Amino acid sequence: MRSYFFLLAALALPAVAAGDGPRRDLSPADLERVRAITAPTRDFSLPERFELMQGGAGTIDKLINADIFSQPAANLSMQARQDFLVGNGLFRKDWVASPASTHASDGLGPLYNARSCQGCHVKDGRGTIPAFEGPERSENMALLMRLSIPQPTPAAGGPKIDVPELFTFAEPTYGLQLQPFAATGVPGEGRIDIRYDEVPVVLNGGETVTLMKPTYQIRDLGYGPMHPQVMMSPRLAPPVIGLGLLEAIHEDDIYANARSDYGDGISGRPNRARDLVTNKVVLGRFGWKAGQPSVNQQNSMAFFEDMGLSTPMLPTHYGDCTEAQKACLAMPHGAQARLGKEEVPAKFAELVNVYAQNLGVPQRREVDNERVLAGKQLFYASNCVACHTPKYVTRRDAARLEHRFQLIWPYTDMLLHDMGEGLADGRPEGDASGSEWRTPPLWGIGLTKTVNPQATWLHDGRARTLLEAVLWHGGEAQPARDRVVKMTAQERADLIRFLESL
Repeated sequence: MRSYFFLLAALALPAVAAGDGPRRDLSPADLERVRAITAPTRDFSLPERFELMQGGAGTIDKLINADIFSQPAANLSMQARQDFLVGNGLFRKDWVASPASTHASDGLGPLYNARSCQGCHVKDGRGTIPAFEGPERSENMALLMRLSIPQPTPAAGGPKIDVPELFTFAEPTYGLQLQPFAATGVPGEGRIDIRYDEVPVVLNGGETVTLMKPTYQIRDLGYGPMHPQVMMSPRLAPPVIGLGLLEAIHEDDIYANARSDYGDGISGRPNRARDLVTNKVVLGRFGWKAGQPSVNQQNSMAFFEDMGLSTPMLPTHYGDCTEAQKACLAMPHGAQARLGKEEVPAKFAELVNVYAQNLGVPQRREVDNERVLAGKQLFYASNCVACHTPKYVTRRDAARLEHRFQLIWPYTDMLLHDMGEGLADGRPEGDASGSEWRTPPLWGIGLTKTVNPQATWLHDGRARTLLEAVLWHGGEAQPARDRVVKMTAQERADLIRFLESL
């Protein structure tokens, strides 16, 4: 059973460590080496050293096909590779509602968005949004809708809290997320309806690009009207490659990004999140608004919200069912005493973590192609690197051996940025405002449609091409976006070719 507001932080909160000094995991000699290798390049005539290996020693060099995002990192031990393969099976496993004749596969829901992780993360890549046209637009599962309401005042029955920005107040009837699907005997919560308006953008040279601006509504509500102040945020399932390496980026490097001045009025800032294992407030890293601190917590939240499954971190068997959904709370759950207290026992949850942490990042392509190098130079000259930080050396004390001290090229600063009204959802999350989003990693972006030909880009999949994704950038990214508009057609083609090489 869920409470009225979802507690992501304690009432008395310590400040997040500032990370004002140099990295604490490195010796002075190591620190000098790391600073030298991660310094921005000034030479665009040749590829940089190790640029081909986006994911460090774990970079995969396999045949490029639809399975390229589903490969284990190349530097896994035999035991880790075995765990990865078992985790792969769990990631693809279809869960069923209880009671069922299956063993260790029941407990789905009662409300849910998908039956499996793979159901949204298509071949470990980006999900598919509902079609831009046609009646099937409301039936897709990879685009979900987060829900919340503004903080209720104490006079209106809300709690008195000291740090309100770290609380997310669930919609009282429907919870934190809309679940269209439900077990037999329980109504689903509703369907997402999307209407698109065309927005033409004229580029230098006369070319016109038509952007698709979405408007969202919920129909067929199963439990009556929503709160009049409900805030909605559509979220598309992102690719899941390289997550363990992102987790191994030292927090001091991320805080250093926040202190840097890259011009153009860019001021990235970290999000904060409650670590449900340590009960401490820490740096947020994962999710479209960096609302989750770890792969483990991100996975547990997905089991909880997307599939209604309990884990050791979130042991409630009924997922996002609220107190107002009595029939949902009366349904049987799938926990089996012989396996543990939860529907996803600790061993299963850990194997899924191993899988998600060790999906390998593919090699770059065409790193020495002159057009790609020209596009890379334009990427730097347009100040895209102010947010899409190219490279890091991961921490020496990372939890997993294969993630330690790796030179990686994710192209993200892991920070929140105001992206303007065009992309705003109006729904705060932690410290993130309604117009702020975390800079998404770009590694693998050029293989998006190889993995899922129907895939699109941005947090709600509105961008059908990489150029459309760039043109949606506003807020702090407006100057960089405007430089792309002013480019010649050849320069824009070079920029896109560089992105496609990642």
